[in-house]
Amino acid sequence: MLDAIRPRIRALLSGVRFGQFASVGAVGAVCDNAVLGTLLQFGVAPEPAKLAGAETAIIVMFLINERWTFAEEGAPGAGPLLRRFLTSNLVRAGGVLVATAVFSQVYRNFDVTLGLFGVDLWFLAANLVGILAGMVVNYIAESLFTWQVGTGR
Repeated sequence: MLDAIRPRIRALLSGVRFGQFASVGAVGAVCDNAVLGTLLQFGVAPEPAKLAGAETAIIVMFLINERWTFAEEGAPGAGPLLRRFLTSNLVRAGGVLVATAVFSQVYRNFDVTLGLFGVDLWFLAANLVGILAGMVVNYIAESLFTWQVGTGR
C-alpha cells in the first residue's frame, strides 16, 4: 500500500512542479485582481466580484497548467481534457471558498486605506491574502484529482 502512494507523495513534493504552479498562480492572481477591481469600480458587491475574478483566473490557470505544469500528466484527447477542466473547477471550489472567506474577512473587518493615485487598493491586499490561503488547497487538490500526479495516467 505504501509503495502505491510513494510516487504521488514524491510528485506532490516536487519543488519544480510547485514553483511552476505558484508561477501560474501569479498569472491567475493578476487576472483575479483585474476582474475584481473592474467589477468593484462598476459597483458590484465585493464577494460576487471576487467569485467572478476567481473563475476567470481558474480558466486561465487551467490552460497554462495543462500545457506547462502538468504537461506530462493526464490522458490525451478531448474527453480527458474536458474531464480535467471540469474536475479543476470542482476541486478549486475548495480553494475559492477559502480565498473568498479570507478575502471577505480581511476586506470587511480591517479598516485600512491603501491608496495610489487616488484609488483605494485595499481590495488588492485583502485579495492576495485570500489567494495565498487558497493556494495550498488548490495545489494539493489539482495535483491529486485533476492531473492525478504519480499515477502514470
